[in-house]
Amino acid sequence: MKEKKKLSLATQIFIALVLAGQIFIALILAIIAGLLMQSHAEFAENYIKPFGTIFLNLLKFIVVPIVLFSIMCGIISMKDIKKVGSIGAKTVVYYMCTTAFAITFGLIGANMFKGAFPKIATTDLSYKADQTISLMDTIVNIFPSNFVSPMVEANMLQVIVTALILGFGIILLGEGERNTRLVTACNDLNDVFMKCMEMILKLSPIGVFCLLSPVIASNGPAIIGSLAMVLLAAYVCYIIHAVVVYSFAVKTMGGMSPLKFFKGMLPAIMFAFSSSSSVGTLPINMECVEKMGASKEVSSFVLPLGATINMDGTAIYQGVCAIFIASCYGIHLSLPQMLTMILTATLASIGTAGVPGAGMVMLAMVLTSVGLPVDGIALVAGVDRIFDMGRTVVNITGDASCSIIVSNMERKKDAKREIANGL
Repeated sequence: MKEKKKLSLATQIFIALVLAGQIFIALILAIIAGLLMQSHAEFAENYIKPFGTIFLNLLKFIVVPIVLFSIMCGIISMKDIKKVGSIGAKTVVYYMCTTAFAITFGLIGANMFKGAFPKIATTDLSYKADQTISLMDTIVNIFPSNFVSPMVEANMLQVIVTALILGFGIILLGEGERNTRLVTACNDLNDVFMKCMEMILKLSPIGVFCLLSPVIASNGPAIIGSLAMVLLAAYVCYIIHAVVVYSFAVKTMGGMSPLKFFKGMLPAIMFAFSSSSSVGTLPINMECVEKMGASKEVSSFVLPLGATINMDGTAIYQGVCAIFIASCYGIHLSLPQMLTMILTATLASIGTAGVPGAGMVMLAMVLTSVGLPVDGIALVAGVDRIFDMGRTVVNITGDASCSIIVSNMERKKDAKREIANGL
């Protein structure tokens, strides 16, 4: 039986551009339809949004097995636990650094826009924050107590740990018949779920339309008006961070043109913008970075990890909102307080779920760390979805940049090793 011929790079790029075009058309149609349905927002919520929810459910269904088997296959293909540790260390350091940069950008940008922020009354505000988890509890919760619960609960950090343990176990079995059988089974299951993912992604334009049009219909331009400057500050910071930090990182450490990078990311960016879900965007993000030349063994490890712990966009959102809330309460934040926020946001990004609305939980933690009233979240809660769309784009783009960079570093490392062995 002949091996299935791989698609050429040109064909892959064309397919990606077609999907990006379809998603873009869906975005435009969703905005138009949403504006036309403003007087029928209830209809959009009851009869259009459910189809978008179905699409998100299908994505959530496929994400857990893809993360589990892709990480396992990535680890197995490395055949060396030391190499896994090397890639993991590079990834975590990059994620932590970019998150710290992100909230710094958010704080600086918000302070520049501070004079234009609206003065909104803070009396009778009420917001109940979800229970925050301490750093030690977060560390403990990373490790599952049984094999099944991470998959059932879709706890991504625990799924990643499960995949790491199983992958290491298969490597430690050593060469032999059992190892070969297990490796073949993992690769086959990974291929099956990848095919399932391809089928689901073909529904992306429909899912995008059904998710976005109810948001536009419910909120419209009116709700955006009162907080337009706050939203503008956040989006300016989103764009600057993506253009400056990721372009510089991809160019200098990834050996790739920033233009090529952002072009290749278009399908994932558009999907992330409409779905507001980093985890939901994971399958399409994996497809994009691999078409740009990222190593599959690296992307299958780096991207699932990033969807869980890398929250650059969320960090920017926290910085902007914290300054806005402080200004509404007439509170001046000192430099030590801002440094505390940078540290808190960087650490809090670990373990934050990559789902719509998770950023508000992190915001509550950041506000609490510097003594700002958590009730102030009510000021931005109404337009959180608008913030979320932009911050998700930054989150997934940061994950992709890390995948490109680590892949390039590993290629250079392997090339040096080959030269040394040859000599």
